[in-house]
Order: sequence, then C-alpha cells, then structure tokens
Amino acid sequence: MELNKLKKQVLELPIRDRWNLVQSLLISIQQETLSSISPSPTIQALTNLDPWTQSLIGVIELNEQEPTESYIDYLEEKYS
Repeated sequence: MELNKLKKQVLELPIRDRWNLVQSLLISIQQETLSSISPSPTIQALTNLDPWTQSLIGVIELNEQEPTESYIDYLEEKYS
C-alpha cells in the first residue's frame, strides 16, 4: 500500500482509533529497537512493562556521575 494513501485513510479514522494506532506503532517500534540491541536482563524487563510506562523511559536523563544532584536539579527546575 502506498504511504500517502495510507496516511489519508488513517486521518479519516476517529481520534480514538488513531490514538490506538499510534500506541500500537510505538510499541512495535520500541520492541524492534530493543530487539536489535544485545539482550540484557534490564532490557528484557523493560519490554514487560505496560506501554504507557515504556513511553516514560528516557524522559528524565540523569548525569551518570552525580545522579542524586541531577535529580534534585530536575525537581527544582520542574517545581520552581
């Protein structure tokens, strides 16, 4: 199927169906991306998470050298 034709059909769907489609596509992309990385126990555990929870992965980037200070900085910025 041609991409432009598919886009047009998708845009004609009700918003709820489009959100479900987006979520399904995101899950598919995440699973393919995770499977292309060498498997580790951490990554395998992440694929078992609820899709909403998976979408939060990577939202907060902590400085690996000082994770506590990075998180405090994040909280101060968010709530100030």
